[in-house]
Amino acid sequence: MPLLGLGVYKLPDDVQAEAAVTSAISSGYRMIDTASVYKNEESVGRAIAKCGVPRKDLFITSKIWNTAQRLGDVQGAFSRSLDRLKLSYVDLYLIHWPVPGCYLSTWKELENILESGRALSIGVSNFDIRHLEELRKVSGIIPAVNQIECHPLCFPSELIEYCRAFGIQVQAYSPLARGAYFDNDVMCVLGTKYARTPAQIGLRWAVQKGISVIPKSINPERIRSNSDIFDFNIEEEDMAIIDTLNENLHVSHVPEDLRDIQF
Repeated sequence: MPLLGLGVYKLPDDVQAEAAVTSAISSGYRMIDTASVYKNEESVGRAIAKCGVPRKDLFITSKIWNTAQRLGDVQGAFSRSLDRLKLSYVDLYLIHWPVPGCYLSTWKELENILESGRALSIGVSNFDIRHLEELRKVSGIIPAVNQIECHPLCFPSELIEYCRAFGIQVQAYSPLARGAYFDNDVMCVLGTKYARTPAQIGLRWAVQKGISVIPKSINPERIRSNSDIFDFNIEEEDMAIIDTLNENLHVSHVPEDLRDIQF
């Protein structure tokens, strides 16, 4: 799995989403992250079909939404995602949220999807340690990925260390924190030091820790800029300074159907 990909959360299923994916692939991105609830899998599929890059060189992720988990419609939801993407397989299929009373049985269905070859790997999103521990009790298959909110202002170190201990790749969504750290004094000073933007510093900080990132943008120049993070290294003392910025700031929100549930 690449360390850098394009996230398409909230990109409309029209020419805008298709153009963003096309721009990202032409800028060298090879990973695209979508989900059924984003309602833009068709646009992603159209861009993939037209991009000119062989399918085997792309890494495509989608996710099952909470409603399908509650209905027990895991296989159906997965098949519909493949149909919308116009693909015969995805590289990674995730449980979007750990819906109480559902996610363990959902995981069992994902195991069947994995065995079928229609998903080359399976994983989870927004899972905490207790959810991962429950999975370990019922399954011998470790999630390939745990996709969580992670950026300099939100660094759940205990969860990340747990994932590393069990060989679960951490992937960061909202790695730019919707711009929340772009005016931070530390990030601005480091941006000047390394001749990079605060966004590039934040993304480089994550990938230097081995965390995969999926920043979202529809702007072609920002998409290119977000990928320009592999030709420099942040010094260890500066990495440590960025680590001190954590304030457990979440720019994402628990979905409405889970808001009043202890999960």
